[in-house]
Amino acid sequence: MKSRDAAIKLMRFEADEKARKVADLEDMIREFEQMAADLDRQIQTEEERTGVKDLAHFAYSTFAKAAAQRRNNLRASVADLQAKLEVAVRDRDSALMDLDRATTPDPRDQERGRPKLERVVAAPMR
Repeated sequence: MKSRDAAIKLMRFEADEKARKVADLEDMIREFEQMAADLDRQIQTEEERTGVKDLAHFAYSTFAKAAAQRRNNLRASVADLQAKLEVAVRDRDSALMDLDRATTPDPRDQERGRPKLERVVAAPMR
């Protein structure tokens, strides 16, 4: 029984790790989206300050260009993290299902655990 307990403990640890990974990815996505939104506001403010909103215009703010590039990089990172999140959620759900199966008592194990006398009494008479 000790080996089964150790296996369940390992499965629980793996499931917890995968749940933490999902939470970390969700936090990173949320932070990156917030940073991108902040950059959007900074770009808009800079465009209003300079009066030039055309990215191709020679007088367009270099700060706004750099902020737009950072924002685009963050959005690309968010898309990549969301793909990783989908995989991590599937892995977590699979690990939780495996853990649930391992911790749910098997009816055959329960049958083995009962004393022989109970099995004889429970058996139908012929």
